[in-house]
Amino acid sequence: MTRTINYGLIGCGMMGQEHLHNIALLEGTRVSAIFEPDAGMAKIAQDIAPDASMVSSVQALLAVDDLDCLVIASPNHLHADQLNEIARTRPLPLLVEKPLVTDPDDAARLDVIQQSYPHPIWIAMEYRYMPPIAELISQVRTVSGGVKMLSIREHRFPFLEKVGHWNRFNRNTGGTFVEKCCHFFDLMRLLLQSDPVRITASGGQAVNHLDETYEGETPDILDHGYVLVDFASGARAMLELCMFAEGSRYQEEISAIGPDAKIEALVPGPVRFWPEHLGEPPVPQVIVSPRDPKGPVVKDIPVDPRLLAAGDHNGSTFYQHQAFLELVRGERAQPDVSLKDGLWAVQMGLAAQEAAITGEAVHLTG
Repeated sequence: MTRTINYGLIGCGMMGQEHLHNIALLEGTRVSAIFEPDAGMAKIAQDIAPDASMVSSVQALLAVDDLDCLVIASPNHLHADQLNEIARTRPLPLLVEKPLVTDPDDAARLDVIQQSYPHPIWIAMEYRYMPPIAELISQVRTVSGGVKMLSIREHRFPFLEKVGHWNRFNRNTGGTFVEKCCHFFDLMRLLLQSDPVRITASGGQAVNHLDETYEGETPDILDHGYVLVDFASGARAMLELCMFAEGSRYQEEISAIGPDAKIEALVPGPVRFWPEHLGEPPVPQVIVSPRDPKGPVVKDIPVDPRLLAAGDHNGSTFYQHQAFLELVRGERAQPDVSLKDGLWAVQMGLAAQEAAITGEAVHLTG
């Protein structure tokens, strides 16, 4: 009989609750302990995982005996300190929500952890596991003949409300290009199999949050922008973000083009936001458009309704947890998304923030 794997969760806001729902879908798992300081979020978490112990601090969670692994889903700016606390107190296999950090000064601290941490650290980049994007990833090199141009468009809803409105300010999020877009920078490196060398960007705050104030402060996060990235391989990538376009049929559209073909992935937004009067929500698709012979081939990539109901990320959180569980059980050797990958995604996001502010290109060296 397979041994039950016990999870500890740090942070059970919206994303932490999605983790709870998806862990519950896996066989041989149990959430043993949860640290969530907000009373309202803690009550919801307890309803989702009624057998879990609710504890009052990270240290109290680490003192729980039956823990096999940890998930960090706290606000972005807390990740680095919590990682350090875990490394000092009780290192365990870790799944850490993106972005890994928000402050470039934290990168050196995490390099030290990476060198001495005795267990795997997996950075939660859910977009890799969305079924249409996973299909694109599996085909892109053979179909395209080698990607030369990559375009990622996200047209979506504004930032949702979070506890204490922490996601309204760059000092907590790292900036929109870090908080929202590190997923896409991770995908760029993965799809192009190369590291970035130059980033330019333009962005602003045109529509969202302009009439909001919190303790006398107006939110300073971007709600739209463009980012251009040059890679060491010679490939180029572009990100287009708009966070006041929730009326779109598809939320993410990814296009990878090589000398042989173009391949696209179309991903709908969260099912719960699709208006009922429009009928069934759109089905994810992958489209392959060869140059010769011409003729696009469209493939629907339906997602299990149970997985759609368990979160807002097109079923990806389940598949990510499935793979992480294999890692914890020793059935795979390495995380799919390393700490180095997580740091690269943050570095690219911070460079995009800087480029958007200064209007100047930012050169990256790794």
